[in-house]
Amino acid sequence: MNIFRTKDIDLLHREVENHSLKRALSAVDIVMMGIGVIIGTGIFVLTGVAAANFAGPGIMLSFALSSLACIFICLAYSELASSIPAAGSAYTYTYVAGGELLAWLVGWNLILEYSVGASAVAGGWSAYFVGILKSAGIELPQAITAVPYDGGIVNLPAVLIVLFITFVLVRGVKESATVNRWLVAVKLGAIFLFLLLAGPKVDATNWTPFLPYGVAGISAGASIIFFAYLGIDSLATAAEETRNPQRDMPIGIIVSLLICTVLYIAVSCVLTGVVPYTELNTAEPVTFVLRKLGYNFGSAIVGTGAIAGLTTVCLVMIYAQTRAFFAMSRDGLIPPALCKVHPKYGSPHIITLIVGLTVAGIAGFTPIGLVAEMCNIGTLFAFTVATACVLVLRKTKPNLKRPFRCPAVFIVVPLAMLSSLYIMSGLPAATWVRFAVWSLIGLGIYAVYGARNSRLAPKAEGKLPA
Repeated sequence: MNIFRTKDIDLLHREVENHSLKRALSAVDIVMMGIGVIIGTGIFVLTGVAAANFAGPGIMLSFALSSLACIFICLAYSELASSIPAAGSAYTYTYVAGGELLAWLVGWNLILEYSVGASAVAGGWSAYFVGILKSAGIELPQAITAVPYDGGIVNLPAVLIVLFITFVLVRGVKESATVNRWLVAVKLGAIFLFLLLAGPKVDATNWTPFLPYGVAGISAGASIIFFAYLGIDSLATAAEETRNPQRDMPIGIIVSLLICTVLYIAVSCVLTGVVPYTELNTAEPVTFVLRKLGYNFGSAIVGTGAIAGLTTVCLVMIYAQTRAFFAMSRDGLIPPALCKVHPKYGSPHIITLIVGLTVAGIAGFTPIGLVAEMCNIGTLFAFTVATACVLVLRKTKPNLKRPFRCPAVFIVVPLAMLSSLYIMSGLPAATWVRFAVWSLIGLGIYAVYGARNSRLAPKAEGKLPA
């Protein structure tokens, strides 16, 4: 059993042609997907908490430092996405460079990022939705807004939003991109309105002291807010559905990161400039600031932006999970029938329905607070392995066509890996234990099914040789 067998890139290109998804996305679509998945409640919640407890007004530098670490990762992913334009993101890159077993582990742990993360986001969407209705005088019963663990029967709003997103994704990637564009526009509109209202009220004296927690506070804040960027890798899963992936993927990944970084810094600048940073230790700093300025409709603005933001995050995460599974099923590591493409919509409808129903079930019936923490470690593991693949492929496949080449690769890629490993090292021990257990379960499934049914496995009378 050769668990280190790698996938030939020429074979991968032939598979992409034979199982072609509909190429309908442009660079603008990739940028909008990036904004959709990066900017969620982080811009409304995380900025205030990080400023109050870790960095003070220096939170602006924390975002700059955190985005610098993410730029290293994005440059590496851009090279991979342009040279291996196939669905699957980190899983596919690892299969080509690191071998089947490691690729399986990456794909298995992407479930923690995409499916579990989407379930957590759907739960947050439900909380905001119920809160908006409550402020309008409409109070839904707990039985249909809470999971059984919290005293309810089902979190129905969370289930319904996931089912709606699943329906949109089944209809095709172009339709999904159109919905995402509108929702991103609403979210950006809420952010720009906040900046327009609060920006003129900035008092520079609130930025003194600029570093109340010292220089160490900048790095501490960066470690906290780095998680706002975790979804950036999901963009690479769209490579197979992009019209010109060699050009559009690097543009989409890098431009969306830069736009989101500017917005994060702008919001944190205004927040800490309008009120003292010590007052921002709240779950709703943007709403708090607007109310303090006398704009009582601030909660409605933030609520609308948060609803749109969470919807786009959930949409991109579920989309990314279906494409990762699509790539794995095409390789035989999960049942190949799951990668069937709908003849009319051009989407992998079977796996999309399975993922959507699973995410809806988790969001509707399961307390996912502790499990959701694992999405961070699963993502960082994928970051570390995928970025390492850039160096491996530079060595093993020097003649591979690379429309985008990571600059200063022997500096940028090690920095990307070290950034991910550094943040992983700060995660709680319990998260590492759950990560190890989850990985062992994945290895068991691979041994029972994946290793024996892989398309690269040498068959002898229906069995793998010892």
